[in-house]
Amino acid sequence: MTVLRSIGLFGLAAVAEIGGAWLVWQGVREHRGVVWVLGGMVALGAYGFVATLQPDANFGRILAAYGGVFVAGSLAWGMVLDGFRPDRWDVAGAAVCLAGVGLIMYAPRG
Repeated sequence: MTVLRSIGLFGLAAVAEIGGAWLVWQGVREHRGVVWVLGGMVALGAYGFVATLQPDANFGRILAAYGGVFVAGSLAWGMVLDGFRPDRWDVAGAAVCLAGVGLIMYAPRG
């Protein structure tokens, strides 16, 4: 159950961080306005809070593992919302990153 909770929190953190960055991007680069930027700032703040809910108490481990989730999630976000089509190297790189998440977070420790 702890692993499932952790995976869910990583997913929620990814939506908050990637979504927040995307909203800021849309507000500034796509000239959608300050409301989009402010929404992005709120979402980015939520990301910082969600990361603290992970069951593991090691900040460095959580953020290092989350990096892999961020890589894969960013590619997925781009596919869904921006029409980005990753090539095989993007997919392979994301798979390597997610394998790293598994090793960092869920490998048995003595």
